[in-house]
Amino acid sequence: MINFNKNEILETVRMLDNENLDVRTITMALSLFDCVGRTADETAELAYNKIRSRAGKLVAVGEEIAEQYGVPIVNKRVSVTPVSLLGAKTGGYVKIAQALDRAASEIGIDFIGGYTALVHKGTSPFEREFINSIPEAISKTKKVCSSVNVGSTRSGINMDAVRLMGEKIKELSALTANEGGLGCAKFVVFCNAVEDNPFMAGAFTGVGEGDAIINVGVSGPGAVSCALRKLGKGADLLAVAEEIKRTAFKITRVGQLVASEAAKRLGATFGIVDLSLAPTPKVGDSVAQILEEMGLESVGAPGTTACLAILNDAVKKGGVMASSSVGGLSGAFIPVSEDEGMIRAVRKGALTIEKLEAMTCVCSVGLDMLAVPGDTSAETISAIIADECAIGMINNKTTAVRIIPAPGKKVGDEVEFGGLLGTAPVMPVNSFSANEFIRRGGRVPAPIHSLKN
Repeated sequence: MINFNKNEILETVRMLDNENLDVRTITMALSLFDCVGRTADETAELAYNKIRSRAGKLVAVGEEIAEQYGVPIVNKRVSVTPVSLLGAKTGGYVKIAQALDRAASEIGIDFIGGYTALVHKGTSPFEREFINSIPEAISKTKKVCSSVNVGSTRSGINMDAVRLMGEKIKELSALTANEGGLGCAKFVVFCNAVEDNPFMAGAFTGVGEGDAIINVGVSGPGAVSCALRKLGKGADLLAVAEEIKRTAFKITRVGQLVASEAAKRLGATFGIVDLSLAPTPKVGDSVAQILEEMGLESVGAPGTTACLAILNDAVKKGGVMASSSVGGLSGAFIPVSEDEGMIRAVRKGALTIEKLEAMTCVCSVGLDMLAVPGDTSAETISAIIADECAIGMINNKTTAVRIIPAPGKKVGDEVEFGGLLGTAPVMPVNSFSANEFIRRGGRVPAPIHSLKN
């Protein structure tokens, strides 16, 4: 049992009231292996029924906890077993996606993740069929999110899959062109994907997980930036790191409380607290603002990667002191369209794709929610994915790409998605070609330091 002292509670109340602290998501992770039927229709129906049965009260329970403890809970979500595995014998993947979407709509959740394939070492015929279904499945559903893991430190990078990713992203953009390529915001490509991530679009229920798990993702960049503002500009970087760590501790305790309560009320197992600092387009709720409080004129300036490294390390240290069940991605997200400070930095030319790539070497995920010109080639998108996967593979960390080739848009234009997805300024892409590199295919071998047995 976790005990909370009076001072922790009072400080946390202040963060909730004045500093944009919230629980970004309660995600119920469901195993659907017991839903595999003899036909795609049967699998779809069994999956629909289990989601309705096990997660039917998720929204109500989330609202009860929010009201009881005064903790805003922004999203209620479900993740499921990778759908590529569920339909391995029967196919009919789009039917399964539509059943997931129908269940998600009826129980009132925001998103359902797990339209996923794990192809980091090779792609079987059924997985290729699944990958080819992604554009249709995402464009025909409202709440289904998709991901593909194409690399890992232990296996290297499946470059044949990376090439396919660029092609599918272009297809998905075209199919959702009337929404600014919105479908691409619900699709992410991973290296070293984790099995217990509660955040979309990359959440899925790993094969090593149990039947019904509650994973919670907290947020709180506003609370961290407020803490640094109070600390003052005269404090040295060690004091800055300590203040971030202390604040992350309190943020994580909120997540621990919500996760424990939700699991108990829903008859599920408490999984993890993901303590990632997840920003929003709201002013004052920005990871970029934290970095600027540390002394940068603008995020993207020289020193940005160093500041982000300090932030990410301190967040992890504070979180692991607060909970023995920290997991998921945990650190700091740097999405472009979802962070008011990042949007501002792109608009004034301070932040480029190349600088974002450097930043991903030290943060939680990767190139997230960035828009590029609509005529960017599939090979160039695949090459951007390959670069990000290489960072994850070599550094033994999770990296990802969620990129939107915005139909009909050019550099300087903007794409408005609304809500948490925000506004994406279209960013310039290096115009030199990597086509021959991508067309080689094959597999990038695992690095020597992967041999740890």
